[in-house]
Amino acid sequence: MIQPALLHPAIRPALHLLCALPLAWLVWRLLAQQLGANPAEALIRSLGDWGLRGLLLTLAITPLRVMLQQPLLLRYRRLFGLWSFAYVLLHLLCYVAFDKGLDVNEVLRDLLKRPFILVGMLAFVLLLPLAATSFSAAQRRLGGRRWQALHRLVYVATTLACLHFWWMRSGKNLWVEPAVYASLLALLLGWRLHRAWLRACN
Repeated sequence: MIQPALLHPAIRPALHLLCALPLAWLVWRLLAQQLGANPAEALIRSLGDWGLRGLLLTLAITPLRVMLQQPLLLRYRRLFGLWSFAYVLLHLLCYVAFDKGLDVNEVLRDLLKRPFILVGMLAFVLLLPLAATSFSAAQRRLGGRRWQALHRLVYVATTLACLHFWWMRSGKNLWVEPAVYASLLALLLGWRLHRAWLRACN
């Protein structure tokens, strides 16, 4: 039942629509002045939250493919990855525009003053080449082995994104949501390490 559904031509547009819904909801709330007393901060943080959720979902595609025995799930991993990058990029752009007023010097001072900002920026820098080489033409040009090696940076970038989120929320003693995301990341990375260990043993 699952496999034919994954081949349906409506699946990809439906997934794009699903991924766009949080952004549309945020824009609507912004225009309706429903983002609270500090709408810029709410927008920045919500975009970052959705970017992190998207990265974790992208990492979950491979375990789901194996456990559900649905290889066609891989057809949609790039879609989720690119939408995750889009939310992270918008998170950064809104931070630079609304929080720092497009002042590059202010951004640089923030990087030096607040380590969690620096960690988040490092995560974005690592995601840039992944987004730029996510297309089939780039994969062919790089070659499968080099492309796969490059795209393993997503594990580092997602770890840094979780650290960025944890560090930011811990300053306000908000631990539950960061702990949930960190636990999900640990499970996803642990599953991959276990699979690598099993392959090495065989």
